[in-house]
Amino acid sequence: MFSSEHVALQDSVRQFIAREIEPNIDAWEEAEIFPAHELFKKLGDAGFLGVNKPTEFGGMGLDYSYEIAFCEAIGNVSASGIGMAISVQTDMATPALTRHGSDELKEVFLKPTIAGDSVVCLGVSEAGAGSDVASIKTRAVKDGDDYVINGSKMWITNGMQADWMCLLANTGGEDIHRNKSLICVPLRENGKLRPGITTQKIRKVGMWLSDTAQVFFDDVRVPQRYLIGEEGKGFTYQMEQFQEERLSGATRRLAAMTNVINQTIDYTRQRKVFGGSVLDNQVVHFRMAELKTEVELLRSLVYRAAQLHMEGQDMTEFASMAKLKAGRLCREVTDSCLQYWGGMGYTWDNPVSRAWRDLRLVSIGGGADEVLLNIICKKMGILPKRPGRP
Repeated sequence: MFSSEHVALQDSVRQFIAREIEPNIDAWEEAEIFPAHELFKKLGDAGFLGVNKPTEFGGMGLDYSYEIAFCEAIGNVSASGIGMAISVQTDMATPALTRHGSDELKEVFLKPTIAGDSVVCLGVSEAGAGSDVASIKTRAVKDGDDYVINGSKMWITNGMQADWMCLLANTGGEDIHRNKSLICVPLRENGKLRPGITTQKIRKVGMWLSDTAQVFFDDVRVPQRYLIGEEGKGFTYQMEQFQEERLSGATRRLAAMTNVINQTIDYTRQRKVFGGSVLDNQVVHFRMAELKTEVELLRSLVYRAAQLHMEGQDMTEFASMAKLKAGRLCREVTDSCLQYWGGMGYTWDNPVSRAWRDLRLVSIGGGADEVLLNIICKKMGILPKRPGRP
């Protein structure tokens, strides 16, 4: 699927990673946060935050295959929290704005996000509504020309640093799939949180350097013109947005898992036991071959989903399959490889243990395995009907 131009883009991204990200990983992990504004501005200056976004708002205007190439390359960052944070900026919180937002909204919110002048977060999940998006409780009630927002959002990547949020909120009506809207919500003024907005940091098992927060809204006002697209279409817009998020997540893990396998091959080749290298044992080198084969099968599935999307077809089924397979394979690859590192694998001071704790999130965040299985079953026509299920 890739041309020499795609390869050149990936080479540029890998050079950027080596120069601007990798030397800082350990310090950022220890601090449990990275300087998003500083890093995103450098990414924006390089054009990496708008690969497939419209040129009139600062993007490169390339087709979706280039965004897939970018996602693959960014997966080479040794701490996956960075790739996740970048993906919020490119594939999680901005596709709906790009597709359905007014020119005014794109000028105010999308353009500075592509430039790296603003950091964005996505506000969908809540403490009582993660996988069940339709059950969110946050409300945006009309008052004059404004919406008044009350509620809270949970597991918000970039939440401690974001300048604005793509927020999913209930805006009226009884139908839980048609009473929601996506709204661009400014979170900060002059670098400080706006009145009525508070944040609380969440510590996690992995993804340490990606700041994650719970965000609270208490009578927060935003103009009604900050609505993305049509009122009541937010659930549909978010389901569309999820597809690019999920495929981005699966794509980034191709490089991450490949690197774990290669690092394990290098380590087990050097590590000696009972007079020979660990890699010389058939059970080890056969396992490396099996895992590499699984990663390449996932790559084919990712490319097939991307091709469908580029053709204007619904990639929901294949994006769900790719995300499901990526999550399960991340667990299999990192656990298998960590075992062959022996005691060193259970220390913090190696790349495989970091991947082991970081990549466990893939089966949970952005659509848990069980949710994806439901989606796939629905596409197959074998999902039992239950009250409240769309």
